[in-house]
Amino acid sequence: MGCYLGAVTDIQPKVVLITGASSGLGKAIGLRLAKAGHTVFGTSRKPQLGEGHGPFPLLAMDVTNEASVNAAVAEVIKRTGRLDVVINNAGLGIQGPAEDIAPALAAQLLDTNVLGPHRVCRAALPQMRKQGDGHLINITSVAGNFGLPYRSFYSASKAALERYTEALSTEAARFGVKVLTVQPGEFNTNIASARLRPEVISEANKPGYDKAMAELGGSMHYSRDPDELAQVIERIIASKHPKATYIVAQGIQRISIFLKKVLPGRMFERLLRKHYE
Repeated sequence: MGCYLGAVTDIQPKVVLITGASSGLGKAIGLRLAKAGHTVFGTSRKPQLGEGHGPFPLLAMDVTNEASVNAAVAEVIKRTGRLDVVINNAGLGIQGPAEDIAPALAAQLLDTNVLGPHRVCRAALPQMRKQGDGHLINITSVAGNFGLPYRSFYSASKAALERYTEALSTEAARFGVKVLTVQPGEFNTNIASARLRPEVISEANKPGYDKAMAELGGSMHYSRDPDELAQVIERIIASKHPKATYIVAQGIQRISIFLKKVLPGRMFERLLRKHYE
């Protein structure tokens, strides 16, 4: 995975807020950071009373609701007096032919995957400006590097979050706030089972869709341990000079990012089409 750190590191315990931490990548990140001595708060849309993961509590937060976001961020600051790291991990998946995805379904995804992190960043930035320091880490995806067939709006949402983060990083640097993205590949989480889907797959698109989903469902990449990503996050927040983007992927996923940059557009499309068909 290469070198993930700048030359200077800071191992002081930090106050960390992780959205979408009830399972999957968010849970793995929270467990590792709490074990390392950081004060960790996770969030979930509807945490059960007293629910947590032992080392860290879960706060209620719906990233599509501004009041909910503001309340959770304020609670962390009230309890600790500061906020050092925000990890925007909460998100939705979606699958289906682009033609079959109604605008309302696409809007639901974009509200969570793009505007959700924006709401959290807006809530956290005043405290980080006050401190003159902080890490805002947006979890995107390798899928943001190219338009994956039958996951068009997922790719679009992650690409949008990449560009948003790039702009915010430039704006926030003058305040001492470090803004960056982490692009995971496929990990062993439940995101596949929770993907949004159109109510009906059109007959014209069904053959291609079925083949692509069979390929996706059989991916060996899903066996990878989420703690691999958590280890990268642990190193990032110890870095005083983190990179703009960290790619946490192996094999064909990592190679595909390189190929997308160097190959003519139509040639890359043909390779992508061959892989899924």
